[in-house]
Amino acid sequence: MTMRAGPKNTAVWRKGVVWTALLAAVGVCLPSCANLGYYWQSASGHLQLLSAAKPVSQWLADADVPASLKAKLVLSQRIRRFASAELALPDNASYRRYADLHRTAVVWNVVAAPALSLTLKTWCFPVTGCIGYRGYVNEADARLEASTLAAQGQEVSVYGVPAYSTLGWLNWAGGDPLLNTFINYPDGELARIIFHELAHQVVYVSGDTMFNESFATAVERLGSERWLARDAPDAARQSYAAFNTRRQQMRALTEATRGALAAIYESKVPLAVELTPWTATQLIAKAGVMQRFQADYAVLKTSWGGFAGYDAWVAKANNAAFGAQAAYDDLVPGFEALFEKNDRNWQQFYAAVKTLAAQPQADRHRALKAVAPPLKAI
Repeated sequence: MTMRAGPKNTAVWRKGVVWTALLAAVGVCLPSCANLGYYWQSASGHLQLLSAAKPVSQWLADADVPASLKAKLVLSQRIRRFASAELALPDNASYRRYADLHRTAVVWNVVAAPALSLTLKTWCFPVTGCIGYRGYVNEADARLEASTLAAQGQEVSVYGVPAYSTLGWLNWAGGDPLLNTFINYPDGELARIIFHELAHQVVYVSGDTMFNESFATAVERLGSERWLARDAPDAARQSYAAFNTRRQQMRALTEATRGALAAIYESKVPLAVELTPWTATQLIAKAGVMQRFQADYAVLKTSWGGFAGYDAWVAKANNAAFGAQAAYDDLVPGFEALFEKNDRNWQQFYAAVKTLAAQPQADRHRALKAVAPPLKAI
């Protein structure tokens, strides 16, 4: 049935079709989903997000909207056009609307890992497959889940997420909107997050979080560099250069720490129910690595003139946090090398990534690591 939305019933129509889609999604999982309440909070949270979103043009026409927000919205549309014209990212409804959710994150993710492993606990969902995190619209619910996992002996981390992708599935209903959770980011970082989320609509492999997130991270970095060089003022380039230097140095530090922890964890059998002499030795060695990590970070922070943006993450760093970080970092050098191998041509690059995506997981990871250059020391 085709329904035409007139001036007075547009919002009602949009809510109706979104409810239809979300209820259908919940209905699909009824036979197999053990926790319908979890899916319901996710679906209703996304409905709230879509219902709050309005076209950017409406926000710009509203006299009550602050000038600073309008400036960011105008910038976001320049970035959005650049994404499709210059990076060959999808030209669709996503990121052409804006919503204020009146909270600091769109969802809060819970990640967990054992005491002597960097391997994340996974949860399985329709479409996305098995992934290493579980998202909650309400922060309190996320922390309740984390406390349950901690009581089971898991190391846990809870972090706010500024944006997520619906993988293009809801572009017919308005797509993924810009949000207050990231619209005020510095110019380069605003471009980065838009490019990252659009990249998920190009390639997404069910059940392979590291491949998906590393690919999107590579696109965000390569795309941001191009946007800053071609379409950004000097101040934005300078700000992003400082940000990128710190990020690369922090990435090198966390990579080295993950390597040291993995060497400890893989040297013998994982932690058993009872604390054996060997596992006690592993825990002591782990504590030493974490102490070095904290000390090295303090030195790095001094070189940054006291920049404290990573303080909260470092203070709570554990196996879960390191494991989650690996998903966004570990395969990025391989994707960047693949981009260069394809003459920095975006269409060729995406085709090569899709070819990799069709391979078994171990093979595609191995291929990316084989082309990646060695990580630079800090």
